[in-house]
Amino acid sequence: MTIVWTTTRHAINLDQPKVMGIVNATPDSFSDSAASHSAALQRAHVALNEGADILDIGAESTRPGAKPVPLEQEWDRLEPVLREVLTWGVPISVDTYKPGVMQRALDMGVDIINDVWALRWTGADDVSGDQVVAAHASCGVCLMHMNGEPATMQISPMQGDAVPAVVAFLAQRVQALAARGVATARVVLDPGIGFGKTVEQNFSLLSGQVDLQRLGLPVLAGWSRKSSLGAVTGRAVDARVFASVAAATLALQHGARVLRVHDVAPTKDAVAVYQACAANAGHYANDGANNDK
Repeated sequence: MTIVWTTTRHAINLDQPKVMGIVNATPDSFSDSAASHSAALQRAHVALNEGADILDIGAESTRPGAKPVPLEQEWDRLEPVLREVLTWGVPISVDTYKPGVMQRALDMGVDIINDVWALRWTGADDVSGDQVVAAHASCGVCLMHMNGEPATMQISPMQGDAVPAVVAFLAQRVQALAARGVATARVVLDPGIGFGKTVEQNFSLLSGQVDLQRLGLPVLAGWSRKSSLGAVTGRAVDARVFASVAAATLALQHGARVLRVHDVAPTKDAVAVYQACAANAGHYANDGANNDK
């Protein structure tokens, strides 16, 4: 059965894994920050040229300890970048939790809302993220699990087994959206690697992706350059490319359909090798079956 992620302008076929390129339009992200609109656009060009299937644009850092950015400041960073990338013919995602930013971005024609708060945030006008998405005819959405909030989430990470807690939370959010009339074909799920979780919990969520997939929706994996990779390799943020590609490949093996990454080119290579191996594994399995007859 074909897996299609319904979004504003694009029906994204997830039978083949897709690479989502991270584009930070912020000066304080934990990696690949952009101090200007032109720098963010340059980063977007690089990601697209390296083969990104989707561009994910964010204008407020949600790294551990990050401070919130006022809505107008976030929009001032975001709007000029969106105005340009929306002409490129590629699916555009906006990484935001503010309903006011979501609404403006969707009004411009953005395809996907990628929300670390899973559409729970309510703005000053008492409009929530799930209300904004539900009012739109077809935009895609990525619901992520986060324990706590960015400013404090790693000071007090979640306790116990992360897998059932994350699955239960995301199942509830899917149900809440369905109650508002949002079709499940519009929804992708993100377990939220590094968002209020210990190193051990993050890696348990990698092997535990199979439990999340039982909800029947595609999974997005966001391991790129995360601190858990630094914890096991001893590498600094900008030296975690190999670890990031390894984690992305393992996420594919465990069923992820979208990989959100900083390093697009090496990840695309890993996806190509993974798919070639998977195709040939099926071929040899069939040959073996035929030889046994």
